[in-house]
Amino acid sequence: MNAIIVSALMGVVMMFSGILVKNRSAVTSIAVIGLLILLVSNILNTYGICSIQIDTKGLLSFEKFGMFFNSIAIAATLIYVLLSGKEIENAGTYVADYYALIFFVLCGVSILSSFNGLLMLFIGIEILTIPLYILTGSDKRNLKSNEAALKYFLMGSFSTGIMLMGITLIYGATGAFALGMGSLAPSTGLLMPSFLEVAGVILLFVSMCFKVSAAPFHFWTPDVYDGAPAVFTSFMATVVKAAGFMAFVRLFDNHTNILGPSWHILLGFVIVATLLIGNITAVFQQSVKRMLAYSSIAQAGFMLFALYSVNDLAKEGILLYAVAYSLATIGIFAVLIKMKDYTFDGFNGLAKTQPALALGATICLLSLSGIPLTAGFFAKYYMLASMVKADGSIWLVIVAVLFAAVSVYYYFRVIQAMYFKEGEAAVSPVSTAFRIGLLALAALIILVGIFPSLVLNWFYF
Repeated sequence: MNAIIVSALMGVVMMFSGILVKNRSAVTSIAVIGLLILLVSNILNTYGICSIQIDTKGLLSFEKFGMFFNSIAIAATLIYVLLSGKEIENAGTYVADYYALIFFVLCGVSILSSFNGLLMLFIGIEILTIPLYILTGSDKRNLKSNEAALKYFLMGSFSTGIMLMGITLIYGATGAFALGMGSLAPSTGLLMPSFLEVAGVILLFVSMCFKVSAAPFHFWTPDVYDGAPAVFTSFMATVVKAAGFMAFVRLFDNHTNILGPSWHILLGFVIVATLLIGNITAVFQQSVKRMLAYSSIAQAGFMLFALYSVNDLAKEGILLYAVAYSLATIGIFAVLIKMKDYTFDGFNGLAKTQPALALGATICLLSLSGIPLTAGFFAKYYMLASMVKADGSIWLVIVAVLFAAVSVYYYFRVIQAMYFKEGEAAVSPVSTAFRIGLLALAALIILVGIFPSLVLNWFYF
């Protein structure tokens, strides 16, 4: 409960700071202090040291798994603000309001990690997504940003409508918003879901696929990620996507039994389609920003393995994947924001003019590829291992490994441009603090890649 209350209060504080504080750097400093307070309060709550006690009537259930994910999301947001704070300040006029929206998003993240009913799932999703519509269209002078915000709003509203229809059908079948409800057959005593309940669960599945940009419901993602200001695309593609998967896993941990054997068939099709469309389409992109948008779809295919297997390895894997994917994507977008040309040719010769930026970007790209000694390697390993442990779906593991090899191609195109092609990459002014921060982030990616227990031990102890 600490994370929900403190993040909402910090959002209000940031709104008022926009009136009282005119210095943009001071506003960023207030946001950083607020994120530190939020992180500490959530950690204290995780270990039962200091908790805000509110009777939620069973609508929320605070477990260590969800609270530990909150810590990951808040820490990733803190790193994001420290690394890209200057770009947030330059994104528009209302800097304090942008930070307020980010805190409200974190409030939605905290609800999604602890919801205990379909009603709170809906509320969490809406608190998470509505601020994102505004952040996507924050660059009012850019038609692509306006178009992206409109597309995101329309697609988000459409998927929310599907979710509400699914919740309605489940409520009509069970008479409750609680998770894991069903009807028992009088003769056998076994769970026999009604047609309404099955239809409702399928609609919920489709809606959540929209939210996490899983194929074939991914079509909004490239245009929205490409049109939104790059500094906010970084946040949307990391913390927000990871929170969507946390809600996905929490929801269907209780509902997979309703669909029976057809669940793995349906989910297997979505996983293969997501890996195929994300990776193959990314190969043909000429813009690095758009390539990263498609690669985020491909990464969603790997994260769906946690939904397929639902075991201890899957839970460890989704937490580690959230860390690895968030750190690497925040790092590569921080470099991308500094570039004046987002095409692959725009990165030509970057290693000669800005070696620190090239090194940081390279380590982030290696992690996204799943190369050993980076955090991304163990993240992918845990996902694949959870599949093997679940039911021996080796064919899905083989498909995932093949598409991981495809992803190496388009990630290494950027590395090739930076180190092996002639040119002089046009880069915005880069401060020493940014270089140090980027290299520290790269070192953290390698550290987690060598010692993944640094992350996972916090979950168990």
